[in-house]
Amino acid sequence: MRRDILITDIDRDRLQAVLDHHGSETADALDTELHRAVIVEQRAIPADVVTMNSEVVYEDVVTGARRTVRVVYPRDADATAGRVSVVAPIGAALLGLRAGQSTAWQTPGGVREIRIVEVRYQPEAAGDFGL
Repeated sequence: MRRDILITDIDRDRLQAVLDHHGSETADALDTELHRAVIVEQRAIPADVVTMNSEVVYEDVVTGARRTVRVVYPRDADATAGRVSVVAPIGAALLGLRAGQSTAWQTPGGVREIRIVEVRYQPEAAGDFGL
């Protein structure tokens, strides 16, 4: 499922450096997404877009199960604390989506559709431009 995504200029630059050092299928797919994304200045990104270090609530469209995670760089990932790496399939799927949008996510059990319920925290909206 192709989706329109928004990425901040700062996130794009930082992610490009990260992706240059990750040789996985997910990293390659994220690189493709970055090249077709709409790039927005960091201070102009809408508050309901999942950016790096955002805390987001998403739900499985079929089951309705909800989960809250923070999308982080690989070095900050900690599944037990709800911090998912942007180069993990779910992190890559969430990045750049807006509240209300949905996308397909590949899991070991097959493809699942997820929907963004809420962006609880976004660094840019909070004025945390250094994250």
